[in-house]
Amino acid sequence: MSRREILQVGYSGLLGVSLPTLLSKNARAATSKGADGTPSRKPKSVVLVFLTGAASHHDTFDVKPEAPAEVRGEFQSIATSVPGLHVCEHLPRLAERANKYALIRTLSHGDNNHLMSTHYVLTGELQPGGFFDKVASRDDWPNYAAACDYLRPRRDGIPTGVNLPTFLMNSPLTWPGQHAGFLGPKYDPWQITGDPNQPDFRVNNLTLAAGLDVARLDDRASLLSSLNRQQRRLAETAVSRRLTSEQELAFSVLTSSRLAQAFQLDRETDAVRDRYGRNTTGQSLLLARRLVEVGVPVIQANIGRVQNWDNHSNIFPTLKDRLLPPLDQGVAALLDDLESHGLLDETLVLMLGEFGRTPKINSTLGRDHWGPCFFGLFAGGGVRGGQVIGKSDRIGAYPITTAYSPNDVGATVYHALAIPTDAEVRDRFDRPVRLNRGTVIEALFTGAAV
Repeated sequence: MSRREILQVGYSGLLGVSLPTLLSKNARAATSKGADGTPSRKPKSVVLVFLTGAASHHDTFDVKPEAPAEVRGEFQSIATSVPGLHVCEHLPRLAERANKYALIRTLSHGDNNHLMSTHYVLTGELQPGGFFDKVASRDDWPNYAAACDYLRPRRDGIPTGVNLPTFLMNSPLTWPGQHAGFLGPKYDPWQITGDPNQPDFRVNNLTLAAGLDVARLDDRASLLSSLNRQQRRLAETAVSRRLTSEQELAFSVLTSSRLAQAFQLDRETDAVRDRYGRNTTGQSLLLARRLVEVGVPVIQANIGRVQNWDNHSNIFPTLKDRLLPPLDQGVAALLDDLESHGLLDETLVLMLGEFGRTPKINSTLGRDHWGPCFFGLFAGGGVRGGQVIGKSDRIGAYPITTAYSPNDVGATVYHALAIPTDAEVRDRFDRPVRLNRGTVIEALFTGAAV
């Protein structure tokens, strides 16, 4: 191709953008089907609030006021809007909204390693070939957004998954569970690594070249169409046919003003932004709500960088002064906002870490890793609020009722996305594999805990 031909067909230079993760989607199954071939249920959105590093269940949603001092810790419990349900005193807003969410206090698995456990929780499956600190690779299982993109692709310019505002990496370790694994990079969710609380927050992939605005794109599209018509010889080649479809998709993305505007938090009133909290956690959760509004199926909001909640020492002042207040304010505002926008019933919100923390406080006044028992908060998407599912023992070490695994969490996420858990995907060798081996946690939706 000559320089002139490259200039005439090259949409990237024309638009000043790069959209590699959205291009060339292949058409697979559009949605789950019932026996009569009709969609079995309407897919919902999912917002996964991930407590990176694993929050202590003892000091948040499974307080043990009657336990010995070395287990009980420094915090008091407070009553919630649900009779008999108590949570940590530093979660007053979420205590007031306990009728909107369900707590599972018996999530459980057998691993205490950050990387493998993160993979397990964010994909619903054990990491293939996992070992201590096994970093991310294309042998990993696909995360929820990637599987959704593979099984229900879309070409309307709206991404299937967005992870924000941090990428979980601590050199030389890259946390698994953040991408499409063996499905390949074209199914990776978007990774947004800017701080939405900063005045200069922007998403480069949706930023137009200087002097170009959304309203003028139609004119540029007409120009490009004219140029393409003049290049009949190029249009006969496979390469140009691919470029043509990618050009159309690029314009679809950029002319979707709703998507571009979703990232413009300054369109929200000061009162709304203040209600979420003027901090990274609050503004990330506000951005999650805006992405739900434009139809992004899976949004993962990481509450901090890697190991943010990994409080091996000085856990009580860290939680009280730095971690719990913005989480309490931000998640409460998210639930209120989704409800007021009529979106809570259509959005499954879940909040959890990769495991829990040890019952006994260690010598540096912290708690260590503990996979056998931890909590998850679930709201919206048909979840019956105001209930507690499962009970841990008197020191919060092990479940004494039914334990639920990350496989079950994954099955529940896919249920919300209208993807059957027995759906098949293809691995790197084109072999069919079952997507998930868990069981939907029906008690979340029926209220009949077992």
